[in-house]
Amino acid sequence: MSDFEGLRALVTGGASGIGLATAELLAAAGARVAVLDLDPSPVRPPLLAFRADVTDDSAVRAAVDTAADTLGGLDVLINNAGVGAQGTVEDNDDTEWHRVLDVNVLGMVRASRAALPHLRRSSHAAIVNTCSIAATAGLPQRALYSATKGAVQALTLAMAADHLREGVRVNCVNPGTADTPWIGRLLARAPDPAAERAALEARQPAGRLVSAAEVAGAIAYLASPSSGATTGTALAVDGGMQGLRLRPVTG
Repeated sequence: MSDFEGLRALVTGGASGIGLATAELLAAAGARVAVLDLDPSPVRPPLLAFRADVTDDSAVRAAVDTAADTLGGLDVLINNAGVGAQGTVEDNDDTEWHRVLDVNVLGMVRASRAALPHLRRSSHAAIVNTCSIAATAGLPQRALYSATKGAVQALTLAMAADHLREGVRVNCVNPGTADTPWIGRLLARAPDPAAERAALEARQPAGRLVSAAEVAGAIAYLASPSSGATTGTALAVDGGMQGLRLRPVTG
């Protein structure tokens, strides 16, 4: 995979999980890659690391501009920074709703509008947003999280329409339940972590969690210049959860 040779990419939330897997894959494919994260300390060369909170517009603009200046421009933005949330519509107060919306939706808005002036100067400009199966499937105990990811999918389509004629493609990936640090923390808090993991695996037709590397591969596909005719697309990476209805296994 050498489609990214000479390109410059920025990955938000790139210090762990899907973001780090994506940053490393893009770098291995030839891109120069900068990571923007609240805590970029785990990031190692050849990745470049910049600290910023996506809820702080001034910090995001400064970090994106510094990253673009350091890289010599910007061709690809991966909007991956996000937080999880549990509960029904009754279980989170207004403060938590505002916090999660601020990170998961407005965080992408801030990074995108900071990056767009740089992306417009690229011949291979692409934005990929990390969305979720929660945008298209009703999952229990995920009301707030699902609301933010539904907004991300709608935002992706609107951005794709707004920026297509400027030469900027915009797509999103919709992972199923992925084996990430957040899921690890969720499982650790469960009364029976093994049983909870088995339940999460069982609801995906493939019978296992999605890996961060698999989501990174889908992100790289959408960001690649080889996908130049693909925009306004939501790519499911969910072990078949969105579209398949397998019959139960019987003895």
